[in-house]
Amino acid sequence: MNSIYTNFLILTLYNYLMKMIMKKIASLLSVAVLAGVITLGAYKLFIEEPVPTPNIVQNQPSSLPVFTPTTYTAAANSAIDFTEAAERTVNGVVHVSNKQEYSQPRNMMEFLRGGGQKGGTVGAGSGVIISGDGFIITNNHVIAGATEIEVALNDNRKYKATLIGTDEKADIALIKIDTEGDELPYIAFGDSDAAKVGEWVLAVGNPFNLTSTVTAGIISAKARDIDESDSNYQSFIQTDAAINPGNSGGALVNTYGELIGINTAITSQTGSYVGYAFAVPSNNARKIVEDIMQFGSVQKGIIGVSGLSVNSISPEELKEREIKTTEGFYVGGVEYESGAEKAGIKTGDIIKRIDNIEINKFSDLSGYISSKRPDDVVQVYLLREDKEVTLAVTLIKSVTFDIDRLGIQVKNASPKDLKKYKAKNGVVINRMLTQEMRRYNIRGLVISEIDDQKVSNIEDVKRIFQNKNPNEPVSIVFVDQKGERNRFIFEN
Repeated sequence: MNSIYTNFLILTLYNYLMKMIMKKIASLLSVAVLAGVITLGAYKLFIEEPVPTPNIVQNQPSSLPVFTPTTYTAAANSAIDFTEAAERTVNGVVHVSNKQEYSQPRNMMEFLRGGGQKGGTVGAGSGVIISGDGFIITNNHVIAGATEIEVALNDNRKYKATLIGTDEKADIALIKIDTEGDELPYIAFGDSDAAKVGEWVLAVGNPFNLTSTVTAGIISAKARDIDESDSNYQSFIQTDAAINPGNSGGALVNTYGELIGINTAITSQTGSYVGYAFAVPSNNARKIVEDIMQFGSVQKGIIGVSGLSVNSISPEELKEREIKTTEGFYVGGVEYESGAEKAGIKTGDIIKRIDNIEINKFSDLSGYISSKRPDDVVQVYLLREDKEVTLAVTLIKSVTFDIDRLGIQVKNASPKDLKKYKAKNGVVINRMLTQEMRRYNIRGLVISEIDDQKVSNIEDVKRIFQNKNPNEPVSIVFVDQKGERNRFIFEN
């Protein structure tokens, strides 16, 4: 009996101990599992890099940004392709021949009689068809002095052309051919102001009547003045697209086939292309031909300021004038009764921008204003004593007159000018037009008489020279700063 009772106690104790051990193991196991779960979660959350879930979408365009110029309607391509632009433009460029009559006696007898009249092609270049009915832009120097102008199309058809008008200073001429109703391929104008430095361009010409040829390059610079020392303020597009003799008057186009320039000049010591070529911006050329077609002559508006680039002023002068900017156009003078004077522009102002065109030098300013007309209004953004000022300026008609025979340009004299020179009447010498006249220090002087006739404005000057025999000498009376009169005779 005692033995059975003892065994029962031992079994009960064993079961109790086993239950306690199992509970302990279960508790430890739960803790271990929980720790493992926490460790795994932390690894997933903080250490392991997530694996992206595949998202397969078919026939969708790339999400990479594509730059499309806002001024163009053509879609941007992922790679530059010149073929479409070339196809659009080669048939719109023509060969222009300048034919003249000249005297070339065959023998001494014809020479003595003044005979031997002959004719032939003395010059040639290219031209751009700008309308289906036959209007063509070319360079003035291509057709200058021509007694007959011949145009050959890219398909070798030939026509006689009529000169409609020219702008010698801009080197632009407008001619027209009559195709008897046939619609011609033409090149549409683009916005040359929107063209960017570094942009791809094509130069299309028709030299030597070999049919149109195409060369490619980029825009190297804008608002370039080839010779800043002359009186002809220029504002060219510079390109490294190859332009050689015979390409003058041809087209500079962008990759959309839009006309952004008329190829005009190269700088070279050999006469052949060496990497620098220049084109008249299309906005300027378009304005010139529209003026010729509408008014019969070019309508030139001016803002009425003179000066220099801020970056051409020495550091000492910048400090002396308290100029803190290094960019812009410093106004050194404001013309009498000009739009600038009426709007309140003052000497010492620094023009930073006109409309949306940045201004850093005079060619920036003159190039943009050349695309405008008298009475157009432009917004001028300037600095005055480090404060930003915006002024609306109405352009006026140019109040200057070039006396080509004398190599000088004159403008109307202000009361201040007359008082300074103690003169009662006269016009002021604005600038010299030739290298020879630049040797004389006469800029700013007052001309009071021409051929013993008093002059009070440039209209008087125009009238005198329009009625004067070009072979006769010219008598000019200058008034110097002491009020003394000085007479000069200019012989031919």
